[in-house]
Amino acid sequence: MAVYRKYGVAMSKDAVFMMKLEPDLRNIFMEGVEAAHRPALQIVRDFARGFAQRQREAQGYDDFLRQKVETARLSLRAGHGRFNEEVEADFAVRRAELRRPIGEVGV
Repeated sequence: MAVYRKYGVAMSKDAVFMMKLEPDLRNIFMEGVEAAHRPALQIVRDFARGFAQRQREAQGYDDFLRQKVETARLSLRAGHGRFNEEVEADFAVRRAELRRPIGEVGV
């Protein structure tokens, strides 16, 4: 069995993957393969690698987001943070002050 390393993962070339496609989809795919002047297997491998990479990136983002939400929840439980109504009220005052002509702010 031949093993090589790519993308930090040991990969074997002896694995077999069978896939059923609708005839129309297969025909369109094969037309694209011929137009690209590349073997179908190479294109399928590229699709698989791209999919795997996007999944790893999505999982990384999900982990980051999960940690961010947990940090925010812990902060709220510790008494840090403000309700949306308080923030909106404070910024309404700030917006009103910015609309006043210069010299009248704070009056």
